[in-house]
Amino acid sequence: MSKPNVFIIESLEFEDEEKDLYEGKVLSKILNLNGIDSQYYYIRTKQELDEIIQKFDESDYRYLHISCHGSPNSLETTLDSVSFNELNEMLASCLDKKRVFISACEMVNESLAEALISETGCYSVIGPSEPVLFSDATIFWASFYHLMFGENEKSMKRGEIKTVLEKTTDLFDVKVNYFSKSKKHKISMVEY
Repeated sequence: MSKPNVFIIESLEFEDEEKDLYEGKVLSKILNLNGIDSQYYYIRTKQELDEIIQKFDESDYRYLHISCHGSPNSLETTLDSVSFNELNEMLASCLDKKRVFISACEMVNESLAEALISETGCYSVIGPSEPVLFSDATIFWASFYHLMFGENEKSMKRGEIKTVLEKTTDLFDVKVNYFSKSKKHKISMVEY
C-alpha cells in the first residue's frame, strides 16, 4: 500500500531561480513543519524529470506535486518542454491509485487529465485553471494540504477534497480545476 506522503518536483525559469521563487521547496518545508513527510527534488531538464519520476515510483508516495511553468499543451522545465503525451509516458506506470497536484499556469486542463487519467489508475489531477502568483500558489497549496491532512492523515477522499477546495479557492481567490475518474464517464471535471 502506498504512503500518504507528498513527493514534490519543481522546475523554474532562470529568472525565477535568481529571485528565489522556489514554491515547491517552501511547500516541502511547510509540510515537514506540519509533520507531513515529503520529498523535494529540483530539476532543469526533461531527462532529470524522467529520472526523478522513477524515484517517485520507488518512494511509493501517494501524492505527486509538480511545481513548474506550463502551457495548455506542455509542462515546462527550465530547459525543456514536455508534451502531455511525453509526461503520460513517464508517469503511466506509477500513477495507480495516486493523485497528481500541479502548480502551473494554464496546464491543468482536459487534455492533461485525458493523458494522465484515462490510461492509468490515477485518481485525480488538480491544479489552477488560470495564472497565479508564486506567493498565492504557495499559500494556497500549503493551506490545502494542511486542511486535507488535518481531516484525514491516511488518505484523501473525493468529498473531503471538494470541501477543502471550496474553502481554499474562496479564501485565496485561486481558480482550480479538479479532474477525476468517473463511473459514468472516463473523466469528470469540477471547477472551483
